[in-house]
Amino acid sequence: MFDINLIRQEPELVRQALRSRQMDPSIVDATLTFDQRRRSLLMEVESLKAERNTVSREIGKMKDPTERQAKIEAMRGLGDRIAALDEEVRQVEAELQATLSGIPNLPDPSVPIGESEHDNIVIKQVGDIPTLDFAPQPHWDLGVKLGIIDFDRGVKLTGSRFYVLSGAGARLQRALIAWMLDLHIRQGYLEKYPPFMVRSETLFASGQLPKFADNLYKDHEEDLWMVPTAEVPLTGLHMDEILEEKDLPLRYTAYTPCFRREKMSAGRDVRGIKRGHQFDKVEMYTFCKPEESSAELAKMLADAEQTCAELGLTYRVVQICTGDLSFNARIAYDIEVWAPGVGEWLEVSTVSNVGDFQARRAAIRYRPAEGKGTRFVHTLNGSGLGLPRTLIAVLENYQQPDGSIIVPEVLRPWMCNIERIQAA
Repeated sequence: MFDINLIRQEPELVRQALRSRQMDPSIVDATLTFDQRRRSLLMEVESLKAERNTVSREIGKMKDPTERQAKIEAMRGLGDRIAALDEEVRQVEAELQATLSGIPNLPDPSVPIGESEHDNIVIKQVGDIPTLDFAPQPHWDLGVKLGIIDFDRGVKLTGSRFYVLSGAGARLQRALIAWMLDLHIRQGYLEKYPPFMVRSETLFASGQLPKFADNLYKDHEEDLWMVPTAEVPLTGLHMDEILEEKDLPLRYTAYTPCFRREKMSAGRDVRGIKRGHQFDKVEMYTFCKPEESSAELAKMLADAEQTCAELGLTYRVVQICTGDLSFNARIAYDIEVWAPGVGEWLEVSTVSNVGDFQARRAAIRYRPAEGKGTRFVHTLNGSGLGLPRTLIAVLENYQQPDGSIIVPEVLRPWMCNIERIQAA
């Protein structure tokens, strides 16, 4: 949630930040209008209530029944006015909160200014783009020929953009998830297995509602939503809590399937398993003190990079510009891996420092060991990594001239030591 005090004190700073995000800054003026109206109404209500209290005391001291009754009758109109104003205050507060909840996080001053993903900056590449001595196949051909990806039955079961992994394909997906979780545990994260459905309050706390409601799947008989990412339940773990400074940072990792109403368009993204309405992801999440969040961002980025490196994938790190930042992020980096079959870089992780943006929405604070009061924590999140794009990269980078797939060595313990996936 955006800090209303910052809008009151430095409205032009917020306007400029929204312009850098390619957003209409007029929402700042709307927020200030609602805020001023709310404060004016509260002053009027408080004045009338004070008057009512004074008159009530006077009525209690009156001896003349006629005079007393006349005063009571006069007060009824005042009570009606107070009730009407209280209702108006509730309406204006709702409008103010709705407006505030639609304002994204402010970009960190270090984030490059840009209009779209085309202005993102590649800051690092690890490994050379592999050159194969044969024409690499895309995963949609490899998977079908090996019998490990079944598109037809996925469509039969559910519809377009769904598929079935079979045999070694299903095992490879499971191996990637188990291996990544174990790696993150070694990196210092505590594994969580959260629910795959959450309440509206949890989605609001993580910044998914109300902005992204149209992209989420909901059970309309109950207030339950399918999670779009494990970031959502991990944020919610400490909603409305005051943490102790000695317990920070808290670092969690979790696997969940993710459900999103992806907006599909004609083109290369609709082929294969690159983009779908359901996918698996392993998430990293951190709660920390504000002064530690920059160091925690560096750690999380390094941990995600290690995942790519140990899989033997060529990857690059891209700093996201202001116009491409997610709603929650103040600074973020994409990690992309090279997939030779589709001939492109695939985003497998976004690592973000959210600052206190989610903590304000979720009311998550910590109590400093020295000093009074409480402070909002900072939160960070990152994929470590997202599937199925990591699966695509493994299939396409480890393919052989005969169409078989060499299993990366780090995954073999989770694959019953199978070294190669080949057609039956």
